[in-house]
Amino acid sequence: MTSVFGLAPAAPDVPVVPVVVIEDAADAVPLARALVAGGLPLIEVTLRTPAALDAVRAIAAEVPEAVVGAGTVVSAAGVADAVGAGARFLVSPGWTERLLDAMRDAGVPFLPGVSTASEVVALLERGVRDMKFFPAEAAGGVPYLKSLAGPLPQARFCPTGGVSLASAPAYLSLPNVGCVGGTWMLPPDALAARDWARVESLARGAARLGRGLGVPVSG
Repeated sequence: MTSVFGLAPAAPDVPVVPVVVIEDAADAVPLARALVAGGLPLIEVTLRTPAALDAVRAIAAEVPEAVVGAGTVVSAAGVADAVGAGARFLVSPGWTERLLDAMRDAGVPFLPGVSTASEVVALLERGVRDMKFFPAEAAGGVPYLKSLAGPLPQARFCPTGGVSLASAPAYLSLPNVGCVGGTWMLPPDALAARDWARVESLARGAARLGRGLGVPVSG
């Protein structure tokens, strides 16, 4: 069992993982530097755009303070591409047996996505205790995760999908939540304007949500 936060010794209790969609790989390095300066060194670059893998490569090569990972990983090929580009952790919106095997074999921490109790139980049967809860708000949010804590206390989650600055503290107060994923520190107008100072300021506010917990991620 490897902790993603163990990869970021300067900020071991990071409560928020920024979920980044990068359209232009040239923005990757200044964006990552802004997030790191704001106290959020764990950065999930989603594989949703043609620029994503180049963005991962650039951050891995030029921002050593960042721990860059890949999100929206949905295939074994995607796992290989992400790790080959330098991703140090993997996040998927859901999972299949083939995808789970590929993530296990990749040699980096990973969070497979779940949204139902049955999916959680299936992963627990396979020895995976640390999961992404997605889409968090649409799938039941804080009340749903609170309900899972009783019968399935061994599972821990990183809720992502609709989580905001206002709702994040409620998630982080749950005993089965180790961190949240969010985009609120990356408003589209700030990204379009390349307003990295604003991104850094919003990241700093998100980093203050910490409560002394790291999230262990299967690896």
